[in-house]
Amino acid sequence: MLSNIHWLGHDTFKIIGEKVIYTDPFKIKKKDTADIILITHEHYDHCSPEDVKKIQGPDTVIVAPPDCSGKLSGNIKKVKPGDKITVEGIAIESVPSYNTNKQFHTRDKNWVGYIFTVKGQRIYIAGDTDYIPEMKTFSNVDVALLPVSGTYVMTAEEAVKAALDIKPKIAIPMHYGSIVGSENDAERFAKGLKGKIEVKILKEE
Repeated sequence: MLSNIHWLGHDTFKIIGEKVIYTDPFKIKKKDTADIILITHEHYDHCSPEDVKKIQGPDTVIVAPPDCSGKLSGNIKKVKPGDKITVEGIAIESVPSYNTNKQFHTRDKNWVGYIFTVKGQRIYIAGDTDYIPEMKTFSNVDVALLPVSGTYVMTAEEAVKAALDIKPKIAIPMHYGSIVGSENDAERFAKGLKGKIEVKILKEE
């Protein structure tokens, strides 16, 4: 189930299915061509024009909130929370992503996470979010990619609550080891869900 999901550090995943999908490309080590790039918000470690260029081909479609589009060029589909679009045959839902007890990612910015379907699996990437009530409404998620580092996003303990609301088959911690957070956060997250939800701590590739 997870052999097609590669963690490249921070919030960057390469997911291979019917199409090659990258999320929030940052510190990309090798050139590649993405079919779809999903960007959650415009902070430099999520919307990085130089990293996008490393994986952008002539037919690459970028899905991003409107405030990212000024930094990028090419085929850009602008989204806000609640939007549902289909790109290259891939169903993509934009869902809310915001802070509740800090001001780094305020709700009024309309930044997003995504739920998208690859090979029949619904994958949720949370973006930079806290534990928010909308998570109870995310249905039939197979794999949840959740931030665990605190400071700008949920702590590991809050991410445990998020996972219990979302009820994915598998949860994968992210947003640690690069700017803030360490593997200790990922391990606390896994421990908190032991016996409830399967957690896979991926090795950075």
